Amino acid sequence: MTGAGASVTLADIEAAAARIAGHAVVTPLIESPALNERLGLRVLIKPETLQRVGAFKFRGAYNRLVQLNADQRRRGVVAFSSGNHAQGVALAAKLLGMPALIVMPSDAPAIKIAATRGYGAEIQLYDRLTDDREAISTAIAAERGCVVVPAFDDRHIIAGQGTVGLELVRQAEALGARLDLVVAPVGGGGLMAGVSTAVKALSPKTAMIGVEPEAFDDTLRSLRAGHRIVSRPATRSLCDALESPAPGELTFPVLQKTLADIALVSDAEVALAMRYAYSTLKLVVEPGGVVGLAALLAGKIKLGAGETVALVLSGGNVDPDLFARVLRGELYSAGASAWADSSR
Repeated sequence: MTGAGASVTLADIEAAAARIAGHAVVTPLIESPALNERLGLRVLIKPETLQRVGAFKFRGAYNRLVQLNADQRRRGVVAFSSGNHAQGVALAAKLLGMPALIVMPSDAPAIKIAATRGYGAEIQLYDRLTDDREAISTAIAAERGCVVVPAFDDRHIIAGQGTVGLELVRQAEALGARLDLVVAPVGGGGLMAGVSTAVKALSPKTAMIGVEPEAFDDTLRSLRAGHRIVSRPATRSLCDALESPAPGELTFPVLQKTLADIALVSDAEVALAMRYAYSTLKLVVEPGGVVGLAALLAGKIKLGAGETVALVLSGGNVDPDLFARVLRGELYSAGASAWADSSR
């Protein structure tokens, strides 16, 4: 955990927006008449799939790295990630002219490993079942004198991710829309902590709903318990980007204050939402990035007719082979078959 102290504020997020301006993409807020008709809602989609590196993570990474001093930049940075944070840090480091080493699980999607290497970062692989990625990163930082860049438990990272919410509210206002609800994925909580801070500051009556994979419901269980709970699931999730074992020390208090609820989705529901995003929205969305859409399509979120919902699709870096299996319908469970038929 770095950047400890007071909670991230709207001013911090606005400052982050100024730092990343001209470097990060201001992703659009788009609408699908077909999705609106299906759900009986107005859904405003924030496709961070169109962000640099194909995910929101570039925002926080650039905001963190651009604030390093000359000596820190010379020594470089180290980060640990299953993919999107890795790419965000690697590209930010390249743009700022500093070395980066990324500690990645050996079973991370090949497309994410290749992209991270393509941005010029050095990669060290580890076994997620037997190795401690934080210990590996800390040891590398001590040896090289470089800065560790956490994936979510850092005020500057949270503020950078919060620019998604800042843009979203202002874009909705420009459309004349009043947001009843904002739906976004929750892994370690960096995205939702930042987005909810911005949204609640600018639109206090808007409800915030997080979405987690069923097998990695650590944030939901932590909120119910009133303290952080570490998840130790015996299985993997299709949503590799959301397999954080617990909400962050910095992110969790923010989520306690701002979230109205957490919805859980199955791998089958995620796969179906990926197919719907491709066939109907014409968007390629990775499993972890599509959980909000999965929750809406599966009726996991209680909504009133005609309400306006902002939906964050957080990333689009999906393995091509996995994506092909999704499109062929090979990942649908028997229990989801009726849903699959209706989504065609």
